[in-house]
This record gives sequence, structure tokens and C-alpha cells, in this order.
Amino acid sequence: MSNVKLTRRSPFNAGAEDSEGLVAVVAEEPAPTSPSGGSGPGGSEKVAWGPTAFAFIFPAIGGLLFGWDIGVTSGALSSLTDAARSGVEWYQLTPFQSGLVVSGSLGGALIASFLAAVYVGDALGSRKELILGSIFYGTGALIQGSAPSLPILVFGRAVYGLGIGFAMHGAPVYIAETAPSKVRGLLISLKEGFIVGGILVGYLVSYAVVDQEAGWRTLLSSSVYLAVPLTVGMSYLPNTPRWLLQAGKSAHEARDALSRLRGRDTSPAVVAAEVDAMAAAADKSGVGGMGELLRPENRRPLYIGLSVVLFQQITGQPSVLYYAEQVFRDAGFEQADSAAGVAVVLGLFKLLMTGVAVAKVDSLGRRPLLLSGVTVMTLSTIVLGACTGNTGDDPNVARLSVAAIFAYVGAYQVSFGPIAWLLVGEIFPQRVRNAAVGTATSTNFLSNFLVSLYLPTLISTFGASGTYYLFSTMGVVSLVSIYYTVIETRGKTLEEIEEEMTRK
Repeated sequence: MSNVKLTRRSPFNAGAEDSEGLVAVVAEEPAPTSPSGGSGPGGSEKVAWGPTAFAFIFPAIGGLLFGWDIGVTSGALSSLTDAARSGVEWYQLTPFQSGLVVSGSLGGALIASFLAAVYVGDALGSRKELILGSIFYGTGALIQGSAPSLPILVFGRAVYGLGIGFAMHGAPVYIAETAPSKVRGLLISLKEGFIVGGILVGYLVSYAVVDQEAGWRTLLSSSVYLAVPLTVGMSYLPNTPRWLLQAGKSAHEARDALSRLRGRDTSPAVVAAEVDAMAAAADKSGVGGMGELLRPENRRPLYIGLSVVLFQQITGQPSVLYYAEQVFRDAGFEQADSAAGVAVVLGLFKLLMTGVAVAKVDSLGRRPLLLSGVTVMTLSTIVLGACTGNTGDDPNVARLSVAAIFAYVGAYQVSFGPIAWLLVGEIFPQRVRNAAVGTATSTNFLSNFLVSLYLPTLISTFGASGTYYLFSTMGVVSLVSIYYTVIETRGKTLEEIEEEMTRK
């Protein structure tokens, strides 16, 4: 590192501190108060929105393509299994075959997220991982759209799922490692908005084309039009400076990459100071894999990362949405006679509340949004449990159930929806970040699969009301866990978060 000296931290030079209490400062240049332009004390560096938005939009498209798959799957299955509209002779699917079509992408995502955790993430870096994901997205879309038989369709679903797994691992890592600290929360939360937006667009397109002959082919292949720009965009963007340093590349390469990400108007002194802080962390960490995750210093961030993505799934989201249509009908809303109509209404509301999270995550912080949101989710499932089966002829009870569903969905979108993935992208040490994010992603996909698989059994065993109460109990457990373990990361550099998380 050139033209750099080490000095003790003082109130007038609050850069990224290492474990020895030293901070890198560019010689003969005024030290920036926050090298990454963070919103912490004294942070004043302006964000260059042009290059920052460009570095965000393409990883976010990877999330949008995941949301698109969620949104179109139901409509595609409805089209495929309709004798008059499917356009194929193998439209009569058994329940198990229908399950294969729906879960095929999830199986591919599980495989990819596991590979990302054990090897691909560290070996390729998040940029190349997103390119790999985009190739699988496009290839899977084309296979699905042209599938001549059910086995080929399921294979295409699995290939598309590989794209989901790599993209959902690479996107939060790339955004977290390239975004300025003061807007990192906003951008990672906004990625969740792209996922929700993809779901909503998928619902709307399904509603528009589901009556067309072989409409399922259009629904399952159209994502190729976004996979191509994702490949091109990520090919143009640089690797993250942190990954370059971790992979043994020179500080010069890292500074070049960061200069492109921060824009031409960013001071070279600011870029140099930020890279020097990254280099200090990289020198201490190196590259670790799955075996490193259970080391004592990594157990705290690992617990937080795995617990938030697990609680994201076991606090009731599938159950609430599963019963949404019936609740709307009981309340007398005519548009709820169509499952697609209910999906669009909830999709619009989810997108609106995600916008609230995006606007507030860097001003209110992660912990307040998580704690308040999960509290509302827990109360909502209690209300749903009390109302379920008791609507009778009382429209007020049915309407209370509708209000509880909207409260639950809104609270989820300002808490677990975006913030679980935001924390996953922030809290892990650089040495094990790729392996840890891959493990968290696999945990999310696996728990999603298990909840979806056993939800009918839970409902059969405990009834709908008892299932809601079970989820409210999980909500209380998650609140206690979040209160005692999750730290506030707002306005901190990744190096500062790493120091706090691994402090003994």
C-alpha cells in the first residue's frame, strides 16, 4: 500500500479500525471521516448515484428473476393442466407430478446454494457467480418454454433453479461489498423490492396470458429477456474490491475497481483509504471455507444469519398466504373469487410496504424494524387464530381477518422480508462470507421447502386456528432471539461490523 501511515484512532479520524486499534490514513491528505461515506458520526462523503445505481441494478435483476418464477408458477401450472389450453397431450398430471413442476426450481436452488457455500462463492466471486446464475436462468427458461415432455420440463425447472440459487447467493454479497455504507441498507432492501416486483409482474402476466393456448410456455420462457441483460451487465461491472484483495490481487486492482464503483468524482484519497481498510481486513482474514464457520469467533454471526432466515419461514408466511383467498371470500370481497385477483392485491400491497422498508431501513435501523415488524406479525397470527372458524354470519370478524392478513403481510415486508437478507449480507466476516451466505441461503430454501411440505399436515393435526397459534408462538421465540442477538449495523462499514461481531 503506497503513501499510507498508521495512526491511533481519534475523534477526528474515524476510519475503519483494525483489531490493534489502528486506522489507515493517507499521508499528507485530510483523512475522510468515513472512508466509505457511511452515515456514522461525521460521515459526509456524497454518494455518486450513477455508478452506485448501475452496480445495484444488475444484481437486483437476479432477484427479480427469482420473484418472476414465484409469480408465474401457479398460472403456468394452471395453463399446463388445462385440456383446452395446454397444447400438449401430457396435460393430465398427478398431484406428485404437479409437485415436481412447482418444486423443480427449488431443488435446483438448493443444489446451487450448497455449491456456492462450499466452493463456487469463494472461487469465482459474486460477480462471476451472478454471470453463472444468469446463464442458468436463460438456459432454464428456454428449456422450459420448449419442453416436449414432462421430464424435460422438470429438468428445465431445475436448471432455472440453479440460476436462482447462484443469484440469491451472489446478489446480496455483491451489493453489500460494493455499496457505500450510508446506502447499503437501502440497496439490499431495495433488492427485496425487485423480488416482490418480479412476483407482482408474474401475477399480472399470468392473469393476462393464462387463457391463451400453451400460455405456460410464454410464462416460463419470457424471463430469458431479462437473463440476457443480466449477463451483459455483470460482465461489464468489476469484481468487488474486497474479493479481489481476498483472492490475492493487488491493491491497485482493488482501487481501480472501487473507483469505477464510486464514480470519477470521488476523491482518490477516499478510495485509497477505503481500500486500505479492506486490505487490512483481508490480510488478517484470508479465505476460509465451511470448516471455518464453527470456529468460536464465527458462531455468533452464524447463529444470527441462520436464525433470521429460519424465522423468516417458520413464523407463518406460507400459512397466511395459503388461506388468504378464503378469508377474502368470507369478508365478501367479490374480487377474491379469483385467486389471481387476491394475488395481485396482496402483491401490490407487498410492494408498497417494501418501499416503506427501503425508505426507512437506513434512518430507523435494522433492529427497530425487525422487532416492531415481527411483533405485528405475531399479533396478526393471534388474531387470525381467534377469527378462523368463527366468522359465521358476522362480517366484522371476517373483515378483522382481512385486516390481520394485510397487517401480517405489511409487517413481514418491513422486517423479515428485506432485513433478513440485509443482515446476511452484512454480518459475516470477510474470510467466511461466501461460505456463510451460501449456508444461510441453503437454510432458507430448505426451510421453505419443509414448511410448504408439512403445512397440510400441520393444518390436519392442529386445525387452521391451532396452526396460526403455533406460528404466533414461533413469532415470540424469534422476538426473544432477535432482541438478544441481532446487532445494529446501520451506518457501519463491513470491516467495523466484522470487528464487532467477532469481538470476544
